[in-house]
Amino acid sequence: MAITPTSKQSGKGFEESLWDTANKLRGTVESSEYKHVILSLIFLKFASDKFADREQELIDEGKEAYLDMVEFYTMKNVFYLPEQARWIYIQTYAKQPDIALKVDTALATLEKHNKALRGALPDNYFSRLGLDPSKLAALIDTISNIDTTHDKENDVVGRVYEYFLGKFAAAEGKLGGEFYTPKCVVNLMAEMIEPYKGKIYDGCDRK
Repeated sequence: MAITPTSKQSGKGFEESLWDTANKLRGTVESSEYKHVILSLIFLKFASDKFADREQELIDEGKEAYLDMVEFYTMKNVFYLPEQARWIYIQTYAKQPDIALKVDTALATLEKHNKALRGALPDNYFSRLGLDPSKLAALIDTISNIDTTHDKENDVVGRVYEYFLGKFAAAEGKLGGEFYTPKCVVNLMAEMIEPYKGKIYDGCDRK
C-alpha cells in the first residue's frame, strides 16, 4: 500500500523510513551524502508519478494518439519520461546488479527529453558511488511505497530535503548545524521581517 505524506499513520514515517534505509548505505556513502541519493530517486519517482497521472488523463480524454508527444505533457508542466526513465521500469529491474547504471540512465534520459532540466540532474552519480545493488534495491522499494502526488499541497521533495538536513545536523553536531536552520526558526524570522498581523516588541526602542 502506498504511503501518503499526509496519512495519519505515517506522520513523519516515510521520512524516517527513508533515513533508516539510507543509513544502511553507511560505509559507501557518508550521511551528508544521503540527501543527494534520496532526492535524486524521490525526484525521479515524483516526475514519473506526475507523468503517469497525465498519461491517464490523456487516455480518459480519448487522446491515446498523443501519449508519446512531449508537448502534451509540457503544456501541463509535466516532464515527459521515455520508458527507461519511468519509475515502473526502475522498480521492475531494481534487483538487477546493474541497477545503479539504470538509475543513471533514467536521470540522463529524463534530462535529455526536457530542456528545463538541462544540467540540473547528476551525471553518472549512482554508478560512481559504487553502491551495493541490494541496498540500492531496498531504497527503491521504500520509495516505491510513497505516493508523491496524493496531496497537491504537500511538497514531498521539500519535506525529505528538510528532514535529511535536520538529521545530518543532529548527527554531525555544530559542524553539521552550520548548514541547517530549523523550519520553525525560518518561519519566525520571516514573520518578524514582514509581519502581517499583531505587534512586535522591540526592547531597543526607548522612545
